[in-house]
Amino acid sequence: MTETSFPLRRVSRLLALATGFLLVATALGFYYFYPREIGMPQPIPFSHRIHVTEKKLSCVMCHSEVFDTDQAGMPSLETCMLCHSRIIIDHPQIVRLREHFYNNQPVAWNRVSYLPDLCFFSHQAHIHRGIDCGKCHGEVDKMDRVVLINNFKMGFCVQCHRNEGASHDCLICHR
Repeated sequence: MTETSFPLRRVSRLLALATGFLLVATALGFYYFYPREIGMPQPIPFSHRIHVTEKKLSCVMCHSEVFDTDQAGMPSLETCMLCHSRIIIDHPQIVRLREHFYNNQPVAWNRVSYLPDLCFFSHQAHIHRGIDCGKCHGEVDKMDRVVLINNFKMGFCVQCHRNEGASHDCLICHR
């Protein structure tokens, strides 16, 4: 072994160690700082954060059916066009939205939350009792893409009914 090979080994080991350290640091940084839960992608991007927090629109501006029906429903394109027939009409995603509207083609939004068919849930009943949407759906006003916060399994609902002093009768939800 020559005298120069020992320092080269030492440098290569230090370089390998530094590279390993950087890889671990990058992975940890990615894990802790990268937004993992950005929600379900949609065919036309929609930010609840912008519409609710920045533009100050209420949930019920778009989900107006919650007062009269069991389902919150997806807003119609007509609802979107109340604003977007005049506001930022040249934005590429709004152009796509307007094309859907003028061609009478619904947007195939991706569903974020599900309830099993054996369950009944009334948004109307909960809204009329003053239950805030965020209790189940989380801080949607801070989400660009809606993230499923609760799993809407029986335990979640039963615990909420206990906390709110609501009925535990099976037939309330299982009809």
